[in-house]
Amino acid sequence: MAATLEPNLSTLQTVELIDIPKISDPEGRGNLSVVEKNTLPFEVKRVYYLYDVPSDASRGGHAHKKLKQCLIAVSGSFDVVLHDGKDKKIIHLNKPNKGLIIPNGIWRELENFSSGSVCLALVSDVYEESDYIREFEEFKLFKRS
Repeated sequence: MAATLEPNLSTLQTVELIDIPKISDPEGRGNLSVVEKNTLPFEVKRVYYLYDVPSDASRGGHAHKKLKQCLIAVSGSFDVVLHDGKDKKIIHLNKPNKGLIIPNGIWRELENFSSGSVCLALVSDVYEESDYIREFEEFKLFKRS
């Protein structure tokens, strides 16, 4: 897994909301957004999406040691609760042409899903359980190391 930051150096300031290129149809037939090789600050090695999440449920609840990801609300909306070990921030995603870049070493939880929402995740590596930190107390120790 490639990583450009040491995990304990990631802060909420390294989280970034980016514009996904949007092409509007001149005849009013809708929009098209494109993620190509230079859209994200990492190579995409895995894609997954969350859907049919009840509004009172939460997803995530973990951090990654090396993996980076971009979350996009391709339909509907949801909140991303981020924590860097010291500070907490909530980002509301509700536009399919906005992507939230979450570097490694940032705790994330997804909540407040609207009806019909779809969260697309573009990630920097394939699934590897050893990259996950699933307990918040362990995450805080990881950040201090």
